[in-house]
Amino acid sequence: LPAKLINGGIAGLIGVSCVFPIDLAKTRLQNQQNGSRLYTSMSDCLIKTIRSEGYFGMYRGSAVNLTLVTPEKAIKLAANDFFRQYLSKDGQKLTLVKEMLAGCGAGTCQVIVTTPMEMLKIQLQDAGRIEAQRKLMPETVVPGTVPTKSPTAMQLTRELLQEKGIAGLYKGLGATLLRDVPFSIIYFPLFANLNTLGKRGAEGPAPFYVSFLAGCLAGSTAAVAVNPVDVIKTRIQSMNRGSTEETYSGVTDCIR
Repeated sequence: LPAKLINGGIAGLIGVSCVFPIDLAKTRLQNQQNGSRLYTSMSDCLIKTIRSEGYFGMYRGSAVNLTLVTPEKAIKLAANDFFRQYLSKDGQKLTLVKEMLAGCGAGTCQVIVTTPMEMLKIQLQDAGRIEAQRKLMPETVVPGTVPTKSPTAMQLTRELLQEKGIAGLYKGLGATLLRDVPFSIIYFPLFANLNTLGKRGAEGPAPFYVSFLAGCLAGSTAAVAVNPVDVIKTRIQSMNRGSTEETYSGVTDCIR
């Protein structure tokens, strides 16, 4: 177990460091509404972010992710291994249904850390878009709802705990489950089966490039499948700071 937790933590840190700018662009694109669109594409979003906030503006909110991604990925990967071992009989190969059940268990366990991490990360990532919107499209901003100064992660945490208690950090829990459980159900079995195809012999591990390509294909497939729910989760978890009204009452309201 310690080795699995360490491996998961290291993998999570490397993954966040590599793709965080793309994740920031995703959040800002997902939060755009009709009539207040600042960005036309991922590349347009990243270029405008660098121009207005500098290179490190693309890593806004990364401290939260780098802090919490280690326990998140460690729980996710260790839970998947645990459920796979639990569901296997005498070391026999798991059926596809059991592989999906193991992924389901992993996705369910990880939301304990994922939900508050995403809640804080989204506020910090979207702050730059809101600032740019206030400067370039002031007619789309409701007076009094947009803070003039970007909050820090600690300020957001204190604000959420004071106003709503621990439930404030777990806003969007249902949407997070609807995203992460199907993602893990698709990702883990698909990765395991693709990785097995590249193994050298029955017992030998697959070469690194095979595992890398299997991860890319499995991750891309799962991400595309759950993207609509990810949009819903992002919009639900985006705080309407300065206003007492919630933008959406729940998942079905956001979908509508």
